[in-house]
Amino acid sequence: MAVQTPPRVTPGSPSKAAKPETGQPWKERWAGLFFVAPFLLLFAAFLLWPTLSGLWNSFFNTSLAGVQQEFLGLQNWREMFGDPAVWSSLKNTFVFTAMSTPPLVIIALVMALLANRSGLLGWLLRFSYFAPFVLPATVVTLIWVWIYQPGFGLVNGLLTAGGFAEIDWLNTENRAMLAVVITTVWWTVGFNFLLYLAALQGIPAQVYEAAAIDGANGRQKLFRITLPLLSRTTGLIIVLQLVASLKIFDQIYLMTNGGPNFATRPIIQYIYQNGFTNYRIGYASAISYMFFAIIVIVSVLQFKLFSGRKEGAE
Repeated sequence: MAVQTPPRVTPGSPSKAAKPETGQPWKERWAGLFFVAPFLLLFAAFLLWPTLSGLWNSFFNTSLAGVQQEFLGLQNWREMFGDPAVWSSLKNTFVFTAMSTPPLVIIALVMALLANRSGLLGWLLRFSYFAPFVLPATVVTLIWVWIYQPGFGLVNGLLTAGGFAEIDWLNTENRAMLAVVITTVWWTVGFNFLLYLAALQGIPAQVYEAAAIDGANGRQKLFRITLPLLSRTTGLIIVLQLVASLKIFDQIYLMTNGGPNFATRPIIQYIYQNGFTNYRIGYASAISYMFFAIIVIVSVLQFKLFSGRKEGAE
């Protein structure tokens, strides 16, 4: 019985089985575009077009009051760089970022280390640490405004019980920003805690078992195993927290409204006041794009810093 061998295929000459089918090739080529078209339309309508429109408005005297639009060129930008309120608001934003970012990273790490355990205690710690994060800003600020109130507030009650004088936290220039930072840490630390907890649970238990066999104690495990393995998570949390702190608005607007004497007014609130209170959309657009450039620069520097550390470690 003769055995038929398959036809020999020389390199460079595709076989019949390898030839593409020639049914309706345009459907195959454009199928991927049809799938992403809904996202592209939404992206263009709600992100790309508003971004370009805002940049275009920064060169005009666009107003919500119905004033006829007039081309101003770089006049809004020149006014912005000479406006002292812009720089004082930007300074308040940087002060809040510098005061809030370190505790939001360090406290989240400590909370994750405490909650990284099994059993009922671990579940209770996780629930209590993350619960404030799901509250809306209005509820959080209402709670803390009551806590800070002189006369019947919890904080001043503890101060008077200890023999100290009461402090009007939200109406004192050198105390109002600290009060907002404490509120923000209590409210938002749960998100960073969740990221750290997920990273801790991703560390293999065999690493700690091997270290215990070698005689490592708890402190050595923390500083030589846990913290180095959490370095990428720490970098991510710092970048996310810096961007989130730079965009502070809700807590300050609801608790102090930028006061007292504009001591806590952030740059976003000043943009809001110019655009929706003074009806100067063009000027507010110029300020917002300057602030957008600052956020981009900070993010790029952070990514370069942590990527450089990672390459150096490797």
